[in-house]
Amino acid sequence: MKENYDITSIMEYLPHRYPFILIDRVIEFVPGTKVLALKNVTINEPFFQGHFPGKPIMPGVLIIEALGQAGGIMAYPVIQENKRDMAVYFLGMDRVRFRKPVVPGDQLLLDVKILQQRSKVFKMAGKATVDNAIVAEAEFLAMIGDKK
Repeated sequence: MKENYDITSIMEYLPHRYPFILIDRVIEFVPGTKVLALKNVTINEPFFQGHFPGKPIMPGVLIIEALGQAGGIMAYPVIQENKRDMAVYFLGMDRVRFRKPVVPGDQLLLDVKILQQRSKVFKMAGKATVDNAIVAEAEFLAMIGDKK
C-alpha cells in the first residue's frame, strides 16, 4: 500500500461506499503499526438532516466508526490478494470517550495504532482530533472475517 492515498485507493481496501465511507484520505500509513486518516465533515452529510436540525453535530458512533474504518485499512495487508472477499468487523469497544462535538466544517483527524495482533484479531487504540483537540477516543477489537 502507498503511504499517502486518496478516496479511490481507500475504496480498494474498504468495502464501505457512500453514504457510509467515512474516510477521505490517508495521510500516513505504517503497516502493522499505525494509520493517520482524514475525514472532511461537511453539511452535505446525510446524517446532519436529523442530528440535530438547527444545530448539526456528527453522531459520536460515526466518529468511532470512522476510527474503525481507519483501523480496517491497517488490517487489510494481512488479507492475501486471493481473499479480498473478506472484511474487518468490530468485536468490541472499550474506553470510549467523547470530548467535544464535531460540526460541519471540521476536519477530523483519525489516528489509530495497533496495540496487539493475534492471527486475524486486532486490538487497536484510536484518537479523533479537530484542530489538535481530542474529540473522541476508544480502544477496540476487530477481526478479519468473510463478507458473506
